[in-house]
Amino acid sequence: MLTGLSIRDVVLIDTLDLEFSGGLGVLTGETGAGKSILLDALGLALGSRADTGLVRAGQTQATVSVSFDLPRAHDAIALLKENGLDGEPGEPLTIRRVVRADGGSRAFVNDQSVSAGLLRELGALLVEIHGQHDERGLLNPRGHRALLDTYGALDTAPTTAAWQRLREAEDALAEARRTYEEAERDREWLTHSVGELEQLDPQPGEEESLASLRAGMQAGAKLGDELEAVNALVQGSEGGLAQLRQAARRLDRIAPEHPLLAEALAALDRAVIEASEGETALERAGEALAFDPARLEAAETRLFDIRALARKHRVEPDALPALREELARKLGAIEAGEERLAMLEEAVRGGRGDYDHAAEALSHARRAAAQRLDAAVAAELAPLKLDAARFRTVIEPAEPSAAGIDRVAFEVSTNPGAPFGPLTRIASGGELSRFILALKVALAEEGGATTMIFDEIDRGVGGAVASAVGERLHRLADAGQVIVVTHSPQVAARGARHLLIEKSHDGLVTRTSVQALDPARRREEIARMLSGAEVTDEARAQAARLLEAA
Repeated sequence: MLTGLSIRDVVLIDTLDLEFSGGLGVLTGETGAGKSILLDALGLALGSRADTGLVRAGQTQATVSVSFDLPRAHDAIALLKENGLDGEPGEPLTIRRVVRADGGSRAFVNDQSVSAGLLRELGALLVEIHGQHDERGLLNPRGHRALLDTYGALDTAPTTAAWQRLREAEDALAEARRTYEEAERDREWLTHSVGELEQLDPQPGEEESLASLRAGMQAGAKLGDELEAVNALVQGSEGGLAQLRQAARRLDRIAPEHPLLAEALAALDRAVIEASEGETALERAGEALAFDPARLEAAETRLFDIRALARKHRVEPDALPALREELARKLGAIEAGEERLAMLEEAVRGGRGDYDHAAEALSHARRAAAQRLDAAVAAELAPLKLDAARFRTVIEPAEPSAAGIDRVAFEVSTNPGAPFGPLTRIASGGELSRFILALKVALAEEGGATTMIFDEIDRGVGGAVASAVGERLHRLADAGQVIVVTHSPQVAARGARHLLIEKSHDGLVTRTSVQALDPARRREEIARMLSGAEVTDEARAQAARLLEAA
């Protein structure tokens, strides 16, 4: 709800502070008093284009501030939080807009700087201004579907949830297909590579082992003749070891005859032991360096095969066993992918069926709600002197979405035989405002803007029609806050709060002022609206009757 409006240096207004309350508020005043300035100032605070022409002559800037009291769950609070702004539920919301005479403007929400775009978005949630050139709210077909759903109290959640599940299933299927197609393109290569690796069957550490074996056999081929000559000197019946052993046996027989011989025998025994160890080492070396051409060729062939396969796959030889397992898993995934694709395709078919069922049910409910809305609006048209007009809710197929399969648009025909078309086809601003009033009353929407402003909704009507307009505005205000700029005494009499807009001139400066009327001043203003320039006693009496009847 709009609670306050402060204006500084806007056109003819130097200083103005207004308070507003709930229910129906009316603004009256003679033509040219400055009612449009008041609405322009409010529009500026709600995000309208910053026009330097609004700055009062001789001043450097114009400032407009507005304040609102909002319910805790209002969409404006959520919008502020989404944009990282302070907006505590239950706390007043203040907006300030400054326009400089040399161009440029700044906007603040709760003293925090915001963009003009965010200000417009916020303003649309706070106030609806319906006038001759209004292009928002009910005139925007993009919002008609939501209005119809609200009017019909339709539960759109099942359709939204089914759409979300369908999209998730479709996304999963698309990703699985992409992965499968990529793998399928590699199937032949994977099959060949896995077969090649399985046939070779490389083992961890095998390359190093083969390299060592090959090096040993190659060394053995070079040292073979030398080893044979050494073995001939050490081993055999005529070898050095045999001679040492024979000498030790002979010395052993005569060693007891002289102490020095025992010492010599011990030395020979040690030499025999060392020579025996050398003989054993030579045997081991001979076995290790034994040169077998067939075995060397086999080792080299396998070693080269392992290294060549490693180069082919651009990995180290020891990584080949792990590579075989990885490629085998990918190959297996292709076969498993076919089963997964079938499962996901079935999930999409099921999701699409669920969505179609939910969307069709929602569409059927919308058509039923549209019939009720058309009848409700039709009942409001004649009392508002729109009896020649016809209203209809058009529901056409639309691309499936979370909101269903319907495109909804409100259309009107203003004259008998005239084709239906958008609400904007209504040329008269007064007719348009009254039509919007009829829609608003029929919709009795919840969760929309907290404040509605109608600019000269009673233009061109009087008597019973003006009374009907006032009665409907009063009814609409029961559920929120309605402010109307009016020239009709019948409408003015319905207001819970009456503001008078006046223009004065002191010979140098022209000013616009606004003041709240007490009961006596209010009766006098309504009498002026009834009689014109000269207020008669009869007009005062009629004003009293209107106020009493309201």
